[in-house]
Amino acid sequence: MKNHLRFFLCSLTVAFLASCATEQAPSADGSAQKVEKGFVSLFDGKTLNGWNLKDGKTDGYGVTNGMIFCKRGGGGNLLTEAEYGDFILRLDFRLEDGSNNGVGIRTSAVGDAAYMGMEIQMLDDTAAKYTNLRPGQYHGSIYDVVPAKRGALNPVGQWNSEEISAIGRHIKVTVNGKVTVDADLNSVTDAATLLRHPGLLRERGHIGFLGHNDYIEAKNIRIKAMPDYKSWHPLAKKNVPPPGFQALFNGRDLNNWKGLVADPIKRAKMTSEQLASAQAKADASARAHWTVQDGVITFDGKGENLVSGKDYKDFEMIVDWKISEKGDSGIYLRGSPQVQIWERNSPGQTTPPSGSGGLYNNQKNPSKPLAYADRFVGEWNRFRILMIGEKVTVYLNDELVVNATTLENYWERSKPIYPTGAVELQSHSSPLWFRNVFIREINASTNSPAH
Repeated sequence: MKNHLRFFLCSLTVAFLASCATEQAPSADGSAQKVEKGFVSLFDGKTLNGWNLKDGKTDGYGVTNGMIFCKRGGGGNLLTEAEYGDFILRLDFRLEDGSNNGVGIRTSAVGDAAYMGMEIQMLDDTAAKYTNLRPGQYHGSIYDVVPAKRGALNPVGQWNSEEISAIGRHIKVTVNGKVTVDADLNSVTDAATLLRHPGLLRERGHIGFLGHNDYIEAKNIRIKAMPDYKSWHPLAKKNVPPPGFQALFNGRDLNNWKGLVADPIKRAKMTSEQLASAQAKADASARAHWTVQDGVITFDGKGENLVSGKDYKDFEMIVDWKISEKGDSGIYLRGSPQVQIWERNSPGQTTPPSGSGGLYNNQKNPSKPLAYADRFVGEWNRFRILMIGEKVTVYLNDELVVNATTLENYWERSKPIYPTGAVELQSHSSPLWFRNVFIREINASTNSPAH
């Protein structure tokens, strides 16, 4: 037994030492390219295989001497074909006088990567023309979101090393061994910033270079991707909130939930005694049709909406849901309908699929989703909903389907949406399932970043 234990401990030691080792891969110029254990190269040193150019000139980027370069007068977004969620990215880069580029992370292939994802600014901080930039525009900043500490760049023309770590909402940037950004995105509460940067909510996306017609060089581009277990993955822990969020559903019972009493206008007219009596009846009805089964809120297709026990103002909400064939539901925000859930692609349906996530009851503002992102019926879907003031942003399965759109007041059309209200899971005469219902309250300010 002792020999077996000794062999096991030795094996662990060898494995640990191997994990700390650095592998060497030849680059195009014959020099050794560092690829640390656990990292994989995003650039083969010879071609742009594995990369796609978006919104730029066909010759905006190229390869020379084992380096990717963005040419003068070229640019556009050069993005990885693959997408990444949590990761550590390392690269070396060299700038010219006045060079301006960026490293896009978790970005969409559509739209402005600095807003539809995040841009880690790549900039010659010493150039005279950049003296009066906004704080969030200097090198290493999360562009116009989190300013970086300055002074870490080497002189123009020298090589720099950079590491970008994105683990959940924790973004860390290290330049030449100096930490310049160490940010929790949950701490970003400025209303204008949140609405302008929907990409802050993205859980995964492309990595890339975001060119601005200036020359830069990059090499030794490698990444370590972290396990990316979403809530529907068998290994994920169900009903455990991510950092910064609270669980509205504990996975065991319907504590903190109640039945629906009428609508906001009728409730406001009730006396306290009338409301208490109506609430007791509504609670009893809700618990007859909304139950918890194996960590899932389950609705039998009868009864009224299930309502959060607390009202909310500005918030970010995560909720996983699935429906039956031809199912129909929604998420009420501040007690007003609704972020739509439905299935429009079943046999016999005559209406073309428009997908879930739209603000169904809007009349003046957009009501349909920007994209069709639903999974197949019976599979879990995830909403990530941001409610700031009157504006709603919705991701469905990490696809942006509503972008800072005004949610109209369904109950009183001449008034804006109520400033506070409950979250409701809508019943619509079809079986429904919900889990991983999390919320993060936001004390949003109305100030925009300095210009």
